[in-house]
Amino acid sequence: MAAAGGDGGAGPAEDAGADGGGGPAPAATPGRAQVFATVVDTFLEKLVAAGSYQRFVNCYRCFYKLQPQLTKSIYDQFISQLQASIKEEIQEVKNEGNLEGLFSSLDKIVEEAKDREEPAWRPSGIPEDDVRSSMVPYLLKHRSHLRRVLREKEEENRKVAESVLMGRDRIAELQQLIQARQQAWQAISKEHQELIMTFQEPQ
Repeated sequence: MAAAGGDGGAGPAEDAGADGGGGPAPAATPGRAQVFATVVDTFLEKLVAAGSYQRFVNCYRCFYKLQPQLTKSIYDQFISQLQASIKEEIQEVKNEGNLEGLFSSLDKIVEEAKDREEPAWRPSGIPEDDVRSSMVPYLLKHRSHLRRVLREKEEENRKVAESVLMGRDRIAELQQLIQARQQAWQAISKEHQELIMTFQEPQ
């Protein structure tokens, strides 16, 4: 009987140990959009608590004594409209700033960073070194970009200069051609005049 009792007692203990070893699954980390919504709700709760009905009554005690039910109704409407107005303003800010998309992007970046093997950047404690380590790659990249732009501009200027030189050469050729034709025309005109004078009778 003792053995049976021992076996019977061991069963629940083992089951309890097995359950305890497994433990509950860790809760998923809420996204930033959910955290933001929780912060807004908490803010509204604290706002309502700060503007409690008792304080409202203290501010309008005379009216409360005359119309207590109407005072409560006005308070409820005021709180409801205030909360709705605040939520509407916050929603407009979220829409204008695309906060939902930004929150999703941040969550995605954090999740991707968890799988990275290299350690995350941490400040060294020396501001000069930290600034240098963060600025030097950017400045080198910017210098490379400026050099590329400079080479492109130099190539464009070279092509423009070649075009200008070709244009000048063409203009010089045209000037020479015009001058040659003018000289030829003058020579023909002179021969024509001499020929006419040859056929004229002497006076």
